[in-house]
Amino acid sequence: MSAPIELSALDLSAMLCSKVCHDVINPVAAMENGFQLLEMDQKPESREEAMKLIRHSAVQATAKLKYARIAFGSSGSPTAQVDAGDAGELGRQLFEPEVKLEFGIPKTLLAKNRVKLLLNLMLIAAGAVPRGGVMKVTPIGAGETMGFTVRVEAERVRLQPGTEALLAGTPAEPVTAQTIQPFYAGVLAREQGMKITLAAEPAGATLSAQSANKI
Repeated sequence: MSAPIELSALDLSAMLCSKVCHDVINPVAAMENGFQLLEMDQKPESREEAMKLIRHSAVQATAKLKYARIAFGSSGSPTAQVDAGDAGELGRQLFEPEVKLEFGIPKTLLAKNRVKLLLNLMLIAAGAVPRGGVMKVTPIGAGETMGFTVRVEAERVRLQPGTEALLAGTPAEPVTAQTIQPFYAGVLAREQGMKITLAAEPAGATLSAQSANKI
């Protein structure tokens, strides 16, 4: 098996920044459109529609930024711990109501990068059900060495091409801002001494991460 490739810190950070900007630009642009509509059309019904658009887009942008702050950002010391239960709340804010989240991991302090890995696996899973579905998150084991399984189910489930190779760090094509997120999830897993396994079928996909020596 090929060894995982490595990206320079500059390339990794630049592509992650590009990914976050890409995710946030749509709701921010929608807010701008709402404000323009307020200026151009003073009819009460038009103003109400504009305010609905602004409110909805503001909620979306806030949820995306909160999620990205933990999933991609850095806070506290390198050895800081994060409550795994926070991932459930962030997931509900970002994915619901389109993707119903069943989060079964109890409040447990885990290494920051382990929780970041969980958030990134949830993001990959949600991306596989663009028309909505159900996401089920369950623990593997308990305590500080806890792993987890993220499963999505829908009428049609489609993972991004090359996801498995990106998670393993052995993509067939160069990593880009469009493919950096699953690659980054693999980096987080290896840093935690964990291995990710992927199983997919037409109506479901399962991403599991646990200590490599237990697989």
